[in-house]
Amino acid sequence: MSQKVRVRFAPSPTGPLHIGGVRTALFNYLFAKKHGGDFLLRIEDTDQTRYVEGAETYIIEALNWLNIPFDEGPGKEKDCGPYRQSERKNLYKQYADALIESGNAYYAFDTAEELDAHRKDHEAKGKTFIYNWHNRLKLKNSLVFSAEETQRKIDNGEEYVIRFKSPENETLQLNDIIRGEMQVETSILDDKVLFKSDGMPTYHLANIVDDHLMKITHVIRGEEWLPSLALHVLLYRAFGWEAPKFAHLPLILKPTGNGKLSKRDGDKMGFPVFPLQWKTADGEEFSGYREDGYLPEAVVNMLAFLGWNPGTEQEIFNLEELVEAFELERVHKAGAKFDPEKTKWFQHQYLQKVDDEILAKDFEDYLGEKNVSTALNLTKIVTLLKERATFVSDLWEQGSFFFEAPDSYDAKAADKAFKTETPELLQKVVSIINATEDFSAENLSEKVKGWITAENIGFGKVMMPLRLALVGEMKGPDVFDILSILGKDESISRIEKAMHFIDQK
Repeated sequence: MSQKVRVRFAPSPTGPLHIGGVRTALFNYLFAKKHGGDFLLRIEDTDQTRYVEGAETYIIEALNWLNIPFDEGPGKEKDCGPYRQSERKNLYKQYADALIESGNAYYAFDTAEELDAHRKDHEAKGKTFIYNWHNRLKLKNSLVFSAEETQRKIDNGEEYVIRFKSPENETLQLNDIIRGEMQVETSILDDKVLFKSDGMPTYHLANIVDDHLMKITHVIRGEEWLPSLALHVLLYRAFGWEAPKFAHLPLILKPTGNGKLSKRDGDKMGFPVFPLQWKTADGEEFSGYREDGYLPEAVVNMLAFLGWNPGTEQEIFNLEELVEAFELERVHKAGAKFDPEKTKWFQHQYLQKVDDEILAKDFEDYLGEKNVSTALNLTKIVTLLKERATFVSDLWEQGSFFFEAPDSYDAKAADKAFKTETPELLQKVVSIINATEDFSAENLSEKVKGWITAENIGFGKVMMPLRLALVGEMKGPDVFDILSILGKDESISRIEKAMHFIDQK
C-alpha cells in the first residue's frame, strides 16, 4: 500500500462503550499497526440531545486500559483536528452547498407534518413512502421551484433540509473487504437528508466529509452500517473524491446465537458487556470487565476471536502477535456468538502467565479492600493457589483459611477424620512441629511422614485430621506447604483447637 494507512474509530458519546464497539476499535487498531498506519479517535457528537456526560472520557479510558490507545484524537491533536464533530460544525455547510451547486443535492421545504401525512396515506394503500426519484418532483423542493422562488423561501426564513439526489436507474457496484462484491439498484435508495433544519449535518454528510479531511484510507465498522454503504459511496463520487476501502464487521450475537448482544444482556445473563463499570445519572450500575477482575490482555484476546480467526490452532495471542496475524480477509461474514465461558477460559490462561510477585501485589490490594492485614508470604500463597484461580478473587475463595483460622469443621469430613485416637496422633504432630527448626515444607514433610511410616500408622489417620485442623475442610494445597506458610505458632494453635473440638464431642 503506497498511501499511508489511516483508520478511525468514531463512536457517539451516548453512553458506555459496548464490547461490539470495543471490538471495532480493536480491529481498527490491529489493522493500523499491522500496516504501520495511524489509528484515529473521532467523537461523533453532532446529536447533542443524546450526548451523555462522561461518555467521551469513558471511551478514552477504556481504550487505554485495553492498551489500544489512539494516535490522533481529543487530547492528541494533530493536523486533522479538531476531533469532535461538534467542534467542526462550521465545516459542513460549505460541503452541502457544494453538492447543491453540482446538482447532487437539493433544498426540501416539506414540513414534518406533510411528510407524516404522505407516510400515512401510503400505509393506508399498503405502500411504503420513500422520498426519491419517483415522487420528488411532486413534493416541495428546489427541483420543483424556480431558483428565485427557492431563494425567496430561504430568505423568508422558511425551514428546509438539504437532501441528496440519488441517481435514478443505476446498478451500483460496491466492494467490501469482508463481504466481497455487492450490487445495489439506486432506484430503491431514498434521498437522504444531509443537512438538517437546525443547521447541523446528519451523520452521513459529517462522516464522509470528516473521513475525507482526515485522510482515512479504510473504514472498518459494524455491519449495521452496510445499508448506508451505497449512499456513502455515492457521496464520495458526488464530491469527486476517492472513496476509502470498506470492511463491515459481523454482529456480536447473544450466547444463544439468537439476536444481537445488547447492552442489557450482560447483567441479565451474569457477565459484563462493557469494558469498564458504568453508572448512569440516575444511579443504575452496569458491570465492567476491569472491575470484575479481568485482565485487559484476556479481554483483547477474547474480542479478537469474535468474528476473526488466524487460520491456525493457536488461540493465545498477545497484542504484538495479534497485530502480526491480523487480516481483514480472515474476518467472517456471519455473526459471532458471544461465549462467557470462553472469556473466562482466556482470563484463566492469562492469569497463569502473570508473575507471582505481581499477582501477590494484586492479591494484597484485594485483601486490603476486605480489611485483611497479614504478615504471611503472599507470593508463596499465590504460587500454591494460582493454578486453580481464574480471578484474583478466587485466590481468596481458595485460600481464605491462610488468613482466618477455621471456627468450624466440615461436618461430613469431621465424622470421617476425627476419631477417638485422633487427639493423641495430633499431639505427636505438635511435638514434631515444636521440635522442627527448619520450617520448610520439604523438611516438615520428611519429619511427619517419617514418623507415620516408622510407627506404621495409616497416612489418612494423620493427614486428613491435620488438613481439617488447619483448613476447616478437605481443600487447599499440600498440607506441609500450609504448615510452612502459617508458621509454627499458628499451626500449633489450630491443631490444638481441633484436638479440643474432638475432646468435646
